[in-house]
Amino acid sequence: MASGCLYAVAAGFLGAAASLCAKLSLGADYLRGACESGTSGGSAACEWLLPPLRLLCGGLLLSCNAVMWTFFSKALRHCSSSARATVTVTASNFISSAVLGRVIFGETHAALWWGGISLTLCGLFVLHGSSPQTFPKEEGEKEE
Repeated sequence: MASGCLYAVAAGFLGAAASLCAKLSLGADYLRGACESGTSGGSAACEWLLPPLRLLCGGLLLSCNAVMWTFFSKALRHCSSSARATVTVTASNFISSAVLGRVIFGETHAALWWGGISLTLCGLFVLHGSSPQTFPKEEGEKEE
């Protein structure tokens, strides 16, 4: 069961990484600013470097999505319930998105967002704290 949770956390992180790659490949301002600050040639060098960087981010987007779905499928197989895997992936995705957004783009989130993620995490802890319910098997149908 622990391996299922690890797969779910990895799937959530990869989903956040995929959205980061999408934002980088489709929003030219982010890559252009990074390119201009990282190269000595300035904007002239970035004019020919920007399209391959955007294609690289697009390729990483597809790769992250493919691996994320693989890990999510493995999480569903190894977790005791699909709800546990789904909520774990969701929480991991939200937290990873917040961290990546803060580190890469300097984004901040409102108190309402943090309240929502706190409720999601509380639900996650309740799901992980409960034991799976098993019902006794009946040996046969009773005659009336």
